[in-house]
Amino acid sequence: MPSLSSISLGCLAAGSIALSANELFDAARPILEQNCLECHHADEGKGGLKLHTHDDFLLGGDEELAFDEKSPKDSELLRRVRLPEDHEEFMPPSSEKVSREALTPEEMDTLEKWLLAGAPWPKDVILVPKEKTAPLENPDEPDPLLAGIEVFPSRVSLETASDYHRLVILATAKDASTRDVSASVKISLADPKLARVEGTTLHPLADGETIIRVDFRGKSREIPLVVKDATRERTVSFQQDIVPIFTAAGCNTGSCHGSARGQDGFMLSLFGYDPEGDYDRITREQLGRRINLALPSESLLLTKSIGEVPHTGGKLFDKNHPFYATMLSWLEDGANYDPDDIPLPIGITVEPAETVLKGPRQRIQQTVRAEYADGTDRDVTTLSSFTSSNDSSVKVNPNNGKATSGQRGEAFLMARFHTFTEGTQNIVIPADAKYEKPSISPNNYIDEHVHAKLHKLRMIPSELADDETFVRRIYLDLVGLLPTPEERAEFLADSNPDKRAQLIDSLLERKEFTEIWVMKWAELLQIRSTGNNANQVTYKAATLWYEWLREKVASGVPFDQIVRELLATRGGTLTEPQTNYYKLEQDIKKVTENVAQVFLGTRIQCAQCHNHPFDRWTMDDYYGFASFFAQVKRKRAEDPHEQIVFDANGEIQHPLTKKNAIPTFLGGEPLGESDQTRREAMADWLTSPENPWFAGNISNIVWSHFFGIGIVNPVDDARISNPPSNPALLASLGDKLVEYNFDIKRLVRDICNSRTYQLSTIPNETNALDETNFSKSRVRRLRAEVLLDVLAQVTDTPNKFKGLPLGARAVQIADGQTSNYFLTTFGRATRATVCSCEVVVEPNLSQALHLLNGESTHTRIYRGKVVNALKEKNKGNAEQIITDLYLRTLSREPNSAELQHLLATFKETPDDIRGEFYPDLFWALLNSKEFIFNH
Repeated sequence: MPSLSSISLGCLAAGSIALSANELFDAARPILEQNCLECHHADEGKGGLKLHTHDDFLLGGDEELAFDEKSPKDSELLRRVRLPEDHEEFMPPSSEKVSREALTPEEMDTLEKWLLAGAPWPKDVILVPKEKTAPLENPDEPDPLLAGIEVFPSRVSLETASDYHRLVILATAKDASTRDVSASVKISLADPKLARVEGTTLHPLADGETIIRVDFRGKSREIPLVVKDATRERTVSFQQDIVPIFTAAGCNTGSCHGSARGQDGFMLSLFGYDPEGDYDRITREQLGRRINLALPSESLLLTKSIGEVPHTGGKLFDKNHPFYATMLSWLEDGANYDPDDIPLPIGITVEPAETVLKGPRQRIQQTVRAEYADGTDRDVTTLSSFTSSNDSSVKVNPNNGKATSGQRGEAFLMARFHTFTEGTQNIVIPADAKYEKPSISPNNYIDEHVHAKLHKLRMIPSELADDETFVRRIYLDLVGLLPTPEERAEFLADSNPDKRAQLIDSLLERKEFTEIWVMKWAELLQIRSTGNNANQVTYKAATLWYEWLREKVASGVPFDQIVRELLATRGGTLTEPQTNYYKLEQDIKKVTENVAQVFLGTRIQCAQCHNHPFDRWTMDDYYGFASFFAQVKRKRAEDPHEQIVFDANGEIQHPLTKKNAIPTFLGGEPLGESDQTRREAMADWLTSPENPWFAGNISNIVWSHFFGIGIVNPVDDARISNPPSNPALLASLGDKLVEYNFDIKRLVRDICNSRTYQLSTIPNETNALDETNFSKSRVRRLRAEVLLDVLAQVTDTPNKFKGLPLGARAVQIADGQTSNYFLTTFGRATRATVCSCEVVVEPNLSQALHLLNGESTHTRIYRGKVVNALKEKNKGNAEQIITDLYLRTLSREPNSAELQHLLATFKETPDDIRGEFYPDLFWALLNSKEFIFNH
């Protein structure tokens, strides 16, 4: 039931009844405790003002009285809370650690009524800082708009007497919005003898199993509870407890003692990646300075943390904080290091995984549960550190995981504990948004996932692109060419309702489709020549390597098989050209990083020197994965330009342990006994259908080709702090690719047939600012090779490239080193690195100047003689010639305004220069954004 304070606040705001002095205090108390006591408590007393007791409240601060007994309306407390939020004296102010908002009019009115009544305060009552919670709701009152509730975690296990678990209860409305109702629910246990419930926190009483029931407004949920060792005390552990405190308090971050040189002469490993080294530095360096086992409470480790001794990092917590008690207990127990067999965390779960918050100032608690190697788990929320990707939409308290909504948008909240980092997705929508879910039929599973996300965002997708736009878009995306005027006319005249799907099928069977994807995979594999000696990839080797790839793709070999053959390959670099992958890059660490980035979409480079600060990867992960490539060897073949790639003995040393790293699948288990080579075992694991990273990453690469942006973007930077914009969509695409036996063509068919791909680029009121949720199509500049091929196509001027016949397309170039001025200017990948950033599609001034003045347009117009052919064909019919030029370049006819203006200009052009009119028009069309971009 709602508390007296919430009832009193409602009554005060309504002015419905007269309240007693105690009721007035009960109404004002939570306002003070949740908004003021954080700064004005007994220990701190900011500005000299302390509000924890009545006497201190009456004393006021250093300069002003908080309460003016003679004129309560003029009290400084009331004036400060009514100031604009941007005023320097506004209360309550926000800080780096806590996000606060202005009091509501009802809260201000409550404070005023309390002050006008003389600020009554029951004797001996002491106020304490408290978190601001969501408004309480009556749990017994049914809510017809409530769809259901969820309880986090979905199961609770309590081990040892000191263990506890806090429940977070999320209510989901029928409009998909969510709210934290933890403070309002009823919690009961089938067997109350096993645990006690304090608020929403469970503490063990006796061993056994029972059911926890949560009831709220006509909905209920039941979750299991297991209690073990309820009376056994748990010893504080350095790795399980002390190191996480350093992380949660910010001690081992890069800006503090976790920096490369430490801080103030004291260094910790970044985010605790080296606990043994941290222990030595704390207990052995400057012996007796940082810890004092004779007087544990006098240890600098504690006195600096609570501000008793000057500390550059400032005061971190109080004596009454659980961190203080934990560290003191460890020191009193002798400050021991852990035994070798201590169970360490194997992963964490952060919940709720996804929320949709309606309006600003909605509060929601994150909960973090760690699972340990011995099968136990712990609520480690208070031992975790939290960050938000978008503070303007959702701000999170870095110490306790309490999140508060702000402006409309999305935010990814990241929690870090031990060496693990996980996160949650949070959407904020306007509370008063005028929105009605559109009735749009999805074409396939892709649309279902996109529409579900757009519904949560209260966003309506754009209309479908018309046939004229679609036919140009699909030709450019699937075959890298424009439709000819005849192909366009045939498609537009077709009345078959399935004509789009039929066109997609026909384009997928053209050789140009294969050429597009051979080019894309060749970029990822870095197929290029590097020189002519035995240790380099020769032009011949690069060409053979490209032909190997082209043959595999053209013959429909499943992509997982291509990758498996590439990574596990052995033999000569000329006879087995895919072996050039290990000739091109011979550094073990670089090969490791390249494989992870290209095939798993993740950059693990940071973990080479320390645990990744923004992802799950540790140094153990890095060197365990690198060990798979430590046995790749190379030797001379009979041909002086060829090398033999094979496997032999070889190890890589872990820089911390100084021992050989154990081959361990990235984020998985060690290799164990096997008849395979390490690379063969790694290739099988990497391409396994059970490996979601591989299928998801390849699907994301394919997706980005058609949308100009990945679901994870950049496509090769998947990490906890860079989550997918639509996780369900990415997972579904990966599942489909596995179901299709890694047939890329079938996945492409699904994408192109989706309504999402076929949307217009024209936005509506709801999606005008959307760039990541595929509510409309993106305008995309043609990549360098396609743009050059299209220029050659429309001007009828064939290209010539090294090693290819006259008329070959730029997308067919085998060697990454083969280029020309146009391709370089427009950002063709050199294939020098595996980074997706190598392909540049952003327009720049150099590109514009090249099109305006370079031979790519002006010279080609005259060399190709397209204008002469059109003049001959149309016998001087200006309207038809203009129309044909539009159809040839923009795949559309000129609109009436364009045609009238051009015809008028043509008639006004003097006879002696009229011959330049059509070439000039052709030049203008080739330089138009409409030609250079796909839309």
